Order: sequence, then C-alpha cells, then structure tokens
Amino acid sequence: MKPEALSKRSTAKAYHREPSVWLQYKKHKYLLLMLAPGLIWYVIFYYGPLYGIQIAFKDYRIMAGIGGSEWVGLFHFKQMFIVSDFWLILRNTLLISFYHIVFGFPAPIVLALLFNELRLQLFKRIAQSISYLPHFFSWVILAGLLAIILSPTTGIVNQFIQWLGFEPIYFLGDKNYFRFTLVMSGIWKEIGWGTIIYLAALAGIDPHLYEAAVMDGASRFRQIIHITLPSIMPVIAILFILRIGHLMDAGFDQVLNLYNPAVYSVSDIIDTYVFRTGINRMQYSFTTAVGLFKNVVGFILVLLTNYIVKKSGQESLF
Repeated sequence: MKPEALSKRSTAKAYHREPSVWLQYKKHKYLLLMLAPGLIWYVIFYYGPLYGIQIAFKDYRIMAGIGGSEWVGLFHFKQMFIVSDFWLILRNTLLISFYHIVFGFPAPIVLALLFNELRLQLFKRIAQSISYLPHFFSWVILAGLLAIILSPTTGIVNQFIQWLGFEPIYFLGDKNYFRFTLVMSGIWKEIGWGTIIYLAALAGIDPHLYEAAVMDGASRFRQIIHITLPSIMPVIAILFILRIGHLMDAGFDQVLNLYNPAVYSVSDIIDTYVFRTGINRMQYSFTTAVGLFKNVVGFILVLLTNYIVKKSGQESLF
C-alpha cells in the first residue's frame, strides 16, 4: 500500500469519533427498557427512603413530621456513644460477624471444591439439591426446627449427647453456646446456595490445565492448590469485598428469631437493638442515627477492603 494511502487512513482514524452516550442509549433503547422495572424498584425502595436519613439529625415527632421536627445536629450521635448498651451491641455485632466470616465464608468454597471432585453425576446433583434446600426456608421456619432439634429435653441432638454420657446443653438459652449455634445454623442454611457462584467459576477453568498437570504427575490435591484455587481467586476476592461490607450486619432475621432475653448479653446486635428501641420505645431519631452509623462504617469497609485487594493484585470491584 502506498504511503499516501496509509497517511489518509491514519488521518481518518484520528478524526473518528465514538458515538455519543445518548446515541448509544438510543441504539439500545429496548435493552434499557428491560432494566426499567429493576431501576424503578431500586429508586422507590432504596433511594426514596434516603430522604428519611435527616431524622437522625432531628428531634423527630410523628405529628410534626420530618419537616416540622426540630433540628438537633449531632446530638443523637453523641448520645449513641454515651449509652452503655451501644458498646455491648457493637461488640456482639462485630464478634458474630467475625465468626461468620472466619467460618462461614470459606465453607461454600470448600463445599464447591468437594462437589467439583465428584464423578458420579447423579449423586452430585442430589447432594447439591439437598444443600440448597435450607436457603429457601425463612428463619421463622428454621428457628422452629432448631428449637425442636436442639431442645435440652426432647431434641435429637441432646438425646445423642446424653447417650454419650454427657449432660444436655441448652444451645438456644446458654450464653456459652448461643453464638456457636448462630454461626453453625447460618452455615447450614446458606452453604449450599453460596456454592452456586463458585461452581460456575469452576466450570470456566480450562480443562487442558488439569491435563497438563496430570502429565506432570500432579496429585488431585496439587491440582486444587495450584490450578483450581488460583483460577477462582478473582471471584473469591470480589465476594470477600462484598462480605466485608456487611460486617456490621450480623443477621437480623436469624438473631431475631433465635435469641431470647436469657442470651441478650451475647446476641443483641445493632439491628435487633434498633428494632426494639425504635419500635417499642419510639426513639426514631436515635435508632436512625445508629443505623446511619452502621451503614457509613460498612461503606468505608468496602472502600478499604477494595483498595487492599486491588493493591495485592487481585480482582477488585472498581
């Protein structure tokens, strides 16, 4: 090709402009229209309620409304750090969330790896279906089942413990065992559902990598360590960032349905405290301040964890 033609082509590329954003929207208008129901739902139920955040900075009165209530600034936030109960519920929230992360986050990864090693497809499908099942039951139902199974008098677990020669344990009423019960029941409910994303990531691994590893004499354990885990590490990193963002959420539904006054000192978390104080005592401004504090901390944790993961060379959210 002549130099003049090359020059003209490069000049044409230089003056080429990408279509504007609005032209892209117009081109894909029907695809965007499909997003409309989801976007409307988010606007109504997530962004609309943000208007009520100002209650945390006001002495809210129902009859006066949000606009007519007196502005008190950071008064409720100061009160939050003065109230002795706040430090107890903050400690409980962080401890329970920490246990959920340490024991609950790796659980679906391990189960997905075990499922991936199964060669009998019928047994694999049955096992997956059984592991998914608890996810579809609400904590109201599961709390009733746990109360029956873990009953210190008639529960099958305590029957087995007594058969071994030990004293029965009141799992839902003993402070020493309640957090353990929370974490284990949480893992039991969500472990199967959590494997879905990891199994999808495992399905995308190039099988030639395993074939090459077998040719080199690598065992199944070696293949998991050097091929499987590194291949799904980006997915693990992203899910870990999202999980850290929920550090201040220790499982409201679960705790509310399982705890009782006997274990408040080890189980009362921010969400249950806000529910009891806000609804029963009608302290709407104070509990809104507590909830806003929790959400701001969660947002900061997401940014911090994302930065650390990005610096370590792993896949990040942004």
